[in-house]
Amino acid sequence: MSPDPFANARILTGPTGSGKTELALALAERLGAEIVALDSMTLYRGLSIGTAKPTVAERQRVPHHLIDVLEPWESASVAWWLERAAACCREIEGRGKNVLFVGGTALYLKALLYGIFDGPPANAGLRERLGQEPPARLHERLGAVDPEAARRLHVNDVRRVIRALEVWELTGRPISSWQSQWGPGNETVGVAPTAERETQAVGRCLYLDLPRAVLYERINARVARMIADGLVEEVRQLRELPLPLSREATQALGYKEILTHLDGQATLSETIEGIQVRTRHFARRQLTWFRHIAGCRPTSAELTLRMWTT
Repeated sequence: MSPDPFANARILTGPTGSGKTELALALAERLGAEIVALDSMTLYRGLSIGTAKPTVAERQRVPHHLIDVLEPWESASVAWWLERAAACCREIEGRGKNVLFVGGTALYLKALLYGIFDGPPANAGLRERLGQEPPARLHERLGAVDPEAARRLHVNDVRRVIRALEVWELTGRPISSWQSQWGPGNETVGVAPTAERETQAVGRCLYLDLPRAVLYERINARVARMIADGLVEEVRQLRELPLPLSREATQALGYKEILTHLDGQATLSETIEGIQVRTRHFARRQLTWFRHIAGCRPTSAELTLRMWTT
């Protein structure tokens, strides 16, 4: 059996707006580490302001990996990301450096800690057919064949609902029967967290847990700053690309709302408020996910620095 490429990596996660980037830079410099992005949106070129992507100066200060590796019309699966993350770890450790994962995508985090289940590969024709149905109808169909998965997945989580139906149609088995349960915030990725893997995660997987009022204030301020920094123009330029944005890109926090604004369906002030509300709700869901990932522990910036650098 080949060694686990992630065994020595540290993982810093937390909700959007919690201060991961700033803390990660300080940690990486003290640990002699390079950063691997644990984020499904910073993969895309052109999605920079709205994803709070590390700046050029920050990436010069500490090497970053898995940022700007896809065009905005491309898509990435969890398996694709995990394979490339493993390659990054081998490369970084091969040069005598440590690895620090930083980001807030719960699906990637679960896969990183516990792997992914061996389900059937994607079927483009089947996905295209399912994608033509309204979200409510898709969710209703899922409820008929896999009530457990339907209970876990929101009706508007179309991508994962389609994946669950795809697994059912290709295998005749509900996706919930392929997977172990993760509790609240369950997603359609993951294998059972064994006691050994859970023990290995403790101490090296931390999530920033700020007081709710502080976090929400940070989120509101960050959204306002993104607008001031040119988020509307960034989205306008993305719409002018030669190929349409992928489903993932169009659903990214902020981008969906700005697209609606550019279509004349909302004023800028309504758009800003909408982004702030959606981001706060997303941060709350992230915290729920992190709290139910075995081995992932809450922390503060000060505690993390003390634990990992002294």
